Amino acid sequence: MSKLNQIKKLLAIHKIDGYLIPKNNEFTSEYISETDDRLKHITNFSGSAGFAIITLKKNYLFVDGRYTAQAIKEAGNNFKICTFPKEMPFSTIKTKKLKIGYDPKLHTKIFLKRFLGYHYKNSVPILNNLVDKIWVRRKSEAKKKYFLLSKKYSGQDHRRKISVVKSYLRKLSCDSLLVTSCENIAWILNLRGSETQYNPIPFGRLLIKKTGKSVLFCELNKISSQIRKKLKHDIEICNFDKFDELLIQNSINLKKIIVDPISCPELTQDKISNFFKVVQKADPIYHLKSIKNNTEIKNTRQSHLYDGVALSKFIFWLRKMMKKKSIDELSAEKKLLEFRKKNKLFQFLSFPTIAGSGPNGAIIHYRANNKTNRKLSKKELFLIDSGGQYKFGTTDVTRTLSFGKLSNRIKNIYTRVLKGHISVASYALNKNTYGHQIDKVARKYLNKIKLDYPHGTGHGVGYFLSVHEGPQALSKNNKVKLKNGMILSNEPGYYLKNKFGIRIENLIYINKNKFENLTLVPIEKSLIEKSLLTAQEKGWINDYHKKVYHKLKNYMNTSELVELKDACAILK
Repeated sequence: MSKLNQIKKLLAIHKIDGYLIPKNNEFTSEYISETDDRLKHITNFSGSAGFAIITLKKNYLFVDGRYTAQAIKEAGNNFKICTFPKEMPFSTIKTKKLKIGYDPKLHTKIFLKRFLGYHYKNSVPILNNLVDKIWVRRKSEAKKKYFLLSKKYSGQDHRRKISVVKSYLRKLSCDSLLVTSCENIAWILNLRGSETQYNPIPFGRLLIKKTGKSVLFCELNKISSQIRKKLKHDIEICNFDKFDELLIQNSINLKKIIVDPISCPELTQDKISNFFKVVQKADPIYHLKSIKNNTEIKNTRQSHLYDGVALSKFIFWLRKMMKKKSIDELSAEKKLLEFRKKNKLFQFLSFPTIAGSGPNGAIIHYRANNKTNRKLSKKELFLIDSGGQYKFGTTDVTRTLSFGKLSNRIKNIYTRVLKGHISVASYALNKNTYGHQIDKVARKYLNKIKLDYPHGTGHGVGYFLSVHEGPQALSKNNKVKLKNGMILSNEPGYYLKNKFGIRIENLIYINKNKFENLTLVPIEKSLIEKSLLTAQEKGWINDYHKKVYHKLKNYMNTSELVELKDACAILK
């Protein structure tokens, strides 16, 4: 019996009309282990975001615009692919009084209400996950212990960070904050882990009290004696299985608790509601960690220098190899990782590398495998989007490369994407600038020829944490004020299905109400249609390349230095 039929059989047993399967695990991490990936197991969709609804009659897979093309390829035979927010369950599945089952450990109330709409009132929480009933596997557990970042890397100790949150609680007359976002726990405790392949986060829950010690709930075997010693005066560390018990005990003295609706699972929130007066309010740590301190910015600059060296050397190597022998996506991806690993301070990738040749570049979050792997060609574009985690920073950079002469249309579009990129980098910020204003400017030159791209122009980035990290973003609906110290990506693009993809991405940070580039990698000049650029835009490109050359030159060997000079030569 197929997996889908097995799920449908369970629908009948539980007397429900459909079942909701998310990508995330109970800690809502963007990247999860293979053994937690229920969505991929059922649908074959491998992207990092999305959810499925399986009904007795039809199967639906909902993804955002980054993943539409990928979802069609991977799951289109068995699922209707729907792109949200244009297509939502409440607008796509028209059946009234549909009873949709879900695992309350994996979904927040805010998600269920937003995506299910009127179906939510008839939805049915089912504690025993239906996918787990048909998927027998041995869960792999990360055995590595957690570790602390010293003040040399964090710039601020955990005690100071917690005191800021305690002041916030006093101001709101609340007794405690339950931190359910693992990224927020990592930041406030300067604690890192290896629970997922790309995000150095610890899995846990943290109860911060207005007075007295905070309580960290996690797997005790991940906590070293060094961590216990460092945190003992401020943090009580307990195993997960004590969570319910200690919450009940604390409810005697802690009456009013802030719960973050973005990250707190419905099951946890319902339990808390039995003992506390719940205040649903965004966790203040999201905002606190979005504003990097001077140490974090300084260290992030250094990580981008190392990363720029690795990626630039890779690009020079790739151009040389393209003249000698055949290179494919997987071998290019592997070689780039080798260049990064030459730096001892490199930890691991910050997300799966996107190495798309020709039509594969049009799949926004493409990931090469043995079936899809294509050879790089002088007649096609090559899009490489990758990033690294360093012990003092997170990187993310995209370059679109050309190895031969391509059409004027491609050059026209590439140049318009570059103009959008420059418009973002040059944007004059003020104290009331929001991400949606900048997103609109980035699309202007593509929109003039009735083209666009189906993703935001930029996302927030963490500090040796998640490569996608809010609340700041450059996107159509983002209403968060942009402030000094925030790091974002700048990545306009264009994608023509089954033909090519173009994206130019740097990480930028806000310094004295101006964007400053962090990324140090030459931008492909052979694709530029110079007649479309203004003098100011040419000046921006030349200034950027002058900086790249100055920063990278001492790390290059003789032949690489020749390549770097050429890549950074003045655009006239």
